[in-house]
Amino acid sequence: MERRAYGKTGMQTSVLGFGGSEIGFMETDQSTVETLLNRALDAGLSVIDTAECYMDSEIKIGKAVSGRRDDFYLFTKCGHASHSGVDLPDWHKDIVGRSIENSLRKLQTDRVDLVHLHSCSLEVLQQGDVVSELVKAKEAGKTRFIGYSGDGAAARYALELGVFDSLQTSVNIADQQSIDLLLPYCVQHGIGVIAKRPVANIAWHNGDNPPSRSYGNAYWDRLQKLKLDILKGSLSETAGKALRFTLSQPGVCTMIVGTTNPDRWSQNAAVVAQGSLPLEEIDAIRARWKEVSEPDWVGLT
Repeated sequence: MERRAYGKTGMQTSVLGFGGSEIGFMETDQSTVETLLNRALDAGLSVIDTAECYMDSEIKIGKAVSGRRDDFYLFTKCGHASHSGVDLPDWHKDIVGRSIENSLRKLQTDRVDLVHLHSCSLEVLQQGDVVSELVKAKEAGKTRFIGYSGDGAAARYALELGVFDSLQTSVNIADQQSIDLLLPYCVQHGIGVIAKRPVANIAWHNGDNPPSRSYGNAYWDRLQKLKLDILKGSLSETAGKALRFTLSQPGVCTMIVGTTNPDRWSQNAAVVAQGSLPLEEIDAIRARWKEVSEPDWVGLT
């Protein structure tokens, strides 16, 4: 598995990471999680990304691989009050420390490699107190690095604060705003980039019917207008090309793909091993985006 330098952090991350949302929200059983993660780590996975708000994802990950803590980089996200056991609103400054402590306990570790603020608004960022709390957590050694997870104007503002080591943002064939707005800044300033939703929720796979889960509907609508040539093929072929498009974008260090299938990570790794998408296909996708994208086609949080 290819590894890339994660910005200026010194981490060398696998270009394909594991995202922990599905194992939480899909209520995946513990034995499946253990098989999935250990099999992927054996095959070259080096990034596991989760969040306190992904139901019991952190607990499952902690039980499955805390004994292999030195084999991978562990990333999580913080800020949601509903999982902190206190009667405070999301993004209250007192939530951040509690959220990180809860994550460490559930993940069965004394430190994580990276904590992201989980898609808080521009207004929250501008208040500054939540960011200050995250900086304190880094200074206390609870996390090696800190970042922002989000898109659009809020993400750009977060980058320009100059305190974040990392950005997690949407990068895919149906969500290209970040390619112009955010990625060049990250490259220039040595900020590591995690691409979320790298296969655009495979929103095209139902053909003329929108996805059964509304989470992918916005991408499905966009793809109906984009009519990309790379989507003319089998599902495995089109998903592979979508993944390789994201891999090809300058600044992307690792892509987070979630799954509940123990074989899926290795299957995706085989696709990623083919390398970047050919330049002519990248150019065609980018040109089509610039031709038909609409003003409200912003990054999806």
